[in-house]
Amino acid sequence: MSSDDTTGHVFGTRAAGWREPNNDLYEGQPEPADTATYPTLTYERDERIARITFNRPERGNAITPDTPLDLAHAVERADLDPRVHVMVVSGRGKGFCGGYDLGVFAESGFHDESGRPDTAGTVLDPVVQARNHTPGTVWDPMVDYAMMSRFNRGFSSLLHANKPVVAKLHGFCVAGGTDIALYADQIVCADDTKIGYPPTRVWGIPAAGMWAHRLGDQRAKRLLLTGDCLTGKQAEEWGLAVESCPADELDDRTDQLLQRIAMMPINQLIMAKLALNSALIAQGAANSTMVSTVFDGISRHTREGYEFQMRSMTEGFRQAVRERDERFGDWKR
Repeated sequence: MSSDDTTGHVFGTRAAGWREPNNDLYEGQPEPADTATYPTLTYERDERIARITFNRPERGNAITPDTPLDLAHAVERADLDPRVHVMVVSGRGKGFCGGYDLGVFAESGFHDESGRPDTAGTVLDPVVQARNHTPGTVWDPMVDYAMMSRFNRGFSSLLHANKPVVAKLHGFCVAGGTDIALYADQIVCADDTKIGYPPTRVWGIPAAGMWAHRLGDQRAKRLLLTGDCLTGKQAEEWGLAVESCPADELDDRTDQLLQRIAMMPINQLIMAKLALNSALIAQGAANSTMVSTVFDGISRHTREGYEFQMRSMTEGFRQAVRERDERFGDWKR
């Protein structure tokens, strides 16, 4: 028995007809662009998969003020494209993302020569933020929050996108890089990936606040009370990653997962993600982000935080990071 819809489509006449794309709503309309290039990343549609790739390999794909804006725009592009079923976020070069660009935020006092002109005179103006980080002066925590919360909004587009997002990690995913990756719905990583938040040792709290939600209380504290990192293999064992594999198999293994997700109807994917996200949101993920972002600002304005910032400005951030991590035995590990 079959029935017609208003477009004349006859239901039940084709084997596995639900796997065919639903083009009726978009018939005669132009197709969205398949590629785009942003200051910090690239976008490419590959059949049913949208590939978002961080593209500052010479800087370890480190985060700049452009990163959250670029990421949110690329995610929205994929979310609205009726041909895309799933997104994957990855990084070019030696790693996924090395965190915030300390050459901008620590060494140069928030001055970014490639800064956006539309921020001039606003709370996001690098001059304003630099003044708010000057040791020995009064700082406004909400000016800091206004900046950092906007980074989180961009990164959390991975979580709040209707369609599923897979993060593919290799090399390193540390500091602010984890703020991005932990918002993804699935993490696949190479066995030797370095994953963690060393800035909890000084000058940082994970602003996204997702560690406890992804790992549970004790394991999250095990990492954040020491600044230690996990390997990709440990991340799988701890439940942070859904899968880990040798680095030379990462592309193939990730694509296998992507292809399986891409076979699902988009509406099923959206409903499944929304249903599961409702539990995560009910756990208080948004509140965790708010509290963690405030504490991240405080951590950069303590005596110890100012010491780290001034050391970065006088000796360079690489030397400051070396002094931070060397006693823990994992400098450049």
